[in-house]
Amino acid sequence: MSSDVVVIGAGIAGYAAALRLRRAGATVTLVTKGMGGLALSPGTIDVLGRLGGAAGPAGPGAGAESERVVRRAITHPYAAIDAAALLPEGHPYRVIGRRATAAGVDRFAALVGTDLLTPRPDSAAGDAGAGSGGSAAPAGDGPANLWLPTAVGAIRPTLLVQPSMQASVLRDGGHYLVVGLARLKDFTADMVAGNLNRSTLPDGGRVRARALTVDFAARGGESDTNAVGHARALDGAEGIDRLARLLDGRVRDGETVLLPAVLGLDRPGVFGELAERLGAPVGEIPLVPPSVPGLRLEHRLDRLASAERVRMVMGARVVSTRVERGRLVSVTTAAAGRPREHRAAAFILAAGGFESGALAMDSHGRVTDTVLGLPLAGVTADGAENLRRLVHRDYWGAPQGLFRVGVAVDAGMRPLGPDGAPALAGVHAVGGVLAGAVRWSEKSGEGIALGSAQAAVDAVLADLGCPPAHTAAAEADAATSRAAGPGESKEQD
Repeated sequence: MSSDVVVIGAGIAGYAAALRLRRAGATVTLVTKGMGGLALSPGTIDVLGRLGGAAGPAGPGAGAESERVVRRAITHPYAAIDAAALLPEGHPYRVIGRRATAAGVDRFAALVGTDLLTPRPDSAAGDAGAGSGGSAAPAGDGPANLWLPTAVGAIRPTLLVQPSMQASVLRDGGHYLVVGLARLKDFTADMVAGNLNRSTLPDGGRVRARALTVDFAARGGESDTNAVGHARALDGAEGIDRLARLLDGRVRDGETVLLPAVLGLDRPGVFGELAERLGAPVGEIPLVPPSVPGLRLEHRLDRLASAERVRMVMGARVVSTRVERGRLVSVTTAAAGRPREHRAAAFILAAGGFESGALAMDSHGRVTDTVLGLPLAGVTADGAENLRRLVHRDYWGAPQGLFRVGVAVDAGMRPLGPDGAPALAGVHAVGGVLAGAVRWSEKSGEGIALGSAQAAVDAVLADLGCPPAHTAAAEADAATSRAAGPGESKEQD
């Protein structure tokens, strides 16, 4: 099988890269051994929320004690990316940059639509959207982070939220009614409300919250239903009516109703219908996986890929590669009955990091890229040294070095070897496989994924000889005509 580009991985970076390439006129095959990480995400777009503390030094000049500096909240993530001195040495934002990150985030928001991501009027990318190829230079501080409650009542930063979470954005002096669902064990309203009452917003503000738990039966005869089961029950008018009846007369004037993020799986507007019934704003609080907001995004991207004829090969684990004259020319995936070779002019590695098995550390301390065998930054050939240096038992102290291990890249997301020279031509690495970031602590995962996908696709299109004007026109044509015909069917290895 031959394509212009093979994308490996079906997370947010892989989908963003594949769809943009397809809209630019390239033939694209997306191979994945399983589902991507969107079902594990809160369904928001985190660009950069914190630095320091568990995320490591706030910058290379922080001094000898830098590994233990106090964690600081980031108010304007694009401005922080611009101020490279705030970022640790080797951080991927140092090569991705503000322009690509802002353009990638804006492009993704336009891709999935306003019913799934609320646009920000103070977007940092300006005109760097789908029609401009990301050429506009962002100005000023850019949009500020929003602050959302978590499923335990902590406060977390993010840049873009789903419309169902817009009312959940915490504001100084806000009054909130936290509603628990008795048959959903992953959310305890009393704990969330109690922790919100004890918390201080980054700007010093405070909120007031009270708790209420109602017995909403998502499925008859079932006393322990997960988030997806609740969401499916609320996709229908009957489920919305039953929940509204349980809350009628229990919301006080001036309160915002906060519910666990189960307000519809296939109908993202359920929160609005419920708010109209109650006469009060309604917002969602993201939960532990499986994440309903994350699944909403994944389902939308999956349908877009099918409609736009991205060739999807599911259950496809890369088992070997073919390199000719220093350039990757094909990958072979495991298949039922026989292996399948995928040839392409370019490859985008978007398979994730340790969490997906794309990076692995064995009991001897050897750390490898299990997909393409690329060289990794932050490790040595001595396994025993890796075990001593990358993993320690002081879990509340210095960051685990293992979190920063990954592939080092240049500005075009081309993998680099230990000498700083390109390691393998024809390959671009994006997302969770990149070295230098502690995404879970920094709250930077989606920004790195989308910014690196933007930079990688820019480089691939340039290599394929697609001029910017042609690329913009092709993307616009694809966006308006994608519903004109049926998409290619998925293949199952």
